[in-house]
Amino acid sequence: MSTAQKMIQSFQTTTWLINQQAEGLSHEQMLLQLPFRGNCFNWILGHIVTNRDKVLVLLGEEPQFSAEEVARYERGSDPVVEVETAVHGQRLLAAVQSSQSSIEAVLNNIDPEALAAIYDAENNLTVADRIDGLHWHETYHTGQLEILRQLAGTNDRIV
Repeated sequence: MSTAQKMIQSFQTTTWLINQQAEGLSHEQMLLQLPFRGNCFNWILGHIVTNRDKVLVLLGEEPQFSAEEVARYERGSDPVVEVETAVHGQRLLAAVQSSQSSIEAVLNNIDPEALAAIYDAENNLTVADRIDGLHWHETYHTGQLEILRQLAGTNDRIV
């Protein structure tokens, strides 16, 4: 299996998990806050989309989020707590799906040399290495969604 195909498969897996964890949750439920320091479901989804936007840019595609939306979901940003100021959960889920389609389309046709190109010469990292790192980060946050789904009162098991 090629590097591109492995990446497609990895992103397909997390996309499936994200959709499963979000199934049946309302926008308001996605804003529930943990009783300790942490981010809500909405913030994590937005953060995943901002990181997928970085993948899209690496692949020569346009990002989905505006600069204002990116700032809302970047590391260290304020918690998302108000229904009115949060990007709607359904829009975030649609952005995950749209990014999945774009990532797959590009990777299905990418020249392997493009993934092998140097992204960070100082650390000898390729474009593929950077995308792998962003996907690893996505898996970290995807795992957090299970706890946040339970916080919404689902009392079920996805994985």
